[in-house]
Amino acid sequence: MMTFRRILAIAVTAAALLPATGHAADKVNLLLNWVPTADHSPYYYAKAQGWYEKEGLDVSIEAGRGSGVAVQRIGAASTEFAIADMATALVGKSKGADIVAVMAVYANSPQGFYWLKSSGIKGPADFPGKKLGNPPGDASRVMWPAFAKLVGIPADSVTFVNIAPQAKLASLKSHVIDITSDFYNEHDLKVREFGKDLGFLAWRNIGLNLYGNSVIVNGDYLAKHKDIVAKFTRVSQKAFAACVADVSPCLKALMASVSGLDEPNQRDQWNRIKELMADPTTTSVALGAFSGDRLKSDYDLVKTYFGMEKDFDVAKAYTNEFLDTSIKMTK
Repeated sequence: MMTFRRILAIAVTAAALLPATGHAADKVNLLLNWVPTADHSPYYYAKAQGWYEKEGLDVSIEAGRGSGVAVQRIGAASTEFAIADMATALVGKSKGADIVAVMAVYANSPQGFYWLKSSGIKGPADFPGKKLGNPPGDASRVMWPAFAKLVGIPADSVTFVNIAPQAKLASLKSHVIDITSDFYNEHDLKVREFGKDLGFLAWRNIGLNLYGNSVIVNGDYLAKHKDIVAKFTRVSQKAFAACVADVSPCLKALMASVSGLDEPNQRDQWNRIKELMADPTTTSVALGAFSGDRLKSDYDLVKTYFGMEKDFDVAKAYTNEFLDTSIKMTK
């Protein structure tokens, strides 16, 4: 039989494990857009620091399988939070998925084209007649007509070659393709591989600048659990700001939870991600804030090139309500 002192000790210990609010932590799941890398380190850092826990949140982090899956899961309300490309989220919303974005991670498009200067390509004017390699469903292939129009070349002037995402660099090196598309995150890997022979054009630099990865939630869940969404968003925003100031502890937290990552490569990725995070809105309104005008422009581009099953008010696809306006992205 337990003594009174033993029962009291157990009760005190149990109470100490509860958040400051005095009730059990709310369990929430964050589904990533892909496998964990540097751009996800702030979530791991916030978790390691106990910041979510202090707000009464028990956060689990799940590796993803692409933005499409993340959008489907949020639409089905089978995860509380997810990371997804905003264009994909807008398409999902047009299909009836109840999606609201609460924080922009990539305020700038990560899309870009890479080529070798030794192939004779100096820029987009030299793309016609060349082979452009990427996966069939790659967003840059879908948006190619918009890119071609902006740079003034015919949309049918390149030959598309189907290659796996992991084969882009090797295919470029072996001249199986002349051009490939890729995210800016791993720009430094290509610089190390090709050096001065590397040609590159970022879409954001020519005005094709759609929002990239964003934190999304289910609209019905948001309406019913506004306090939880507010806590998660503000803690995550705080963590991103901390990682911008000093990424070392953030990468340490990431690599303590995820195996097989190369620290120098992840540090390079983070430095590129900081460039993607900074735009006039995130540096003046709040880190993670959306611009309504930019999202309306994104909506129009997505409607034209991806297709919308049903029109909707894009103003209902996002909110800046839960962001701390005292936290701004550095310029």
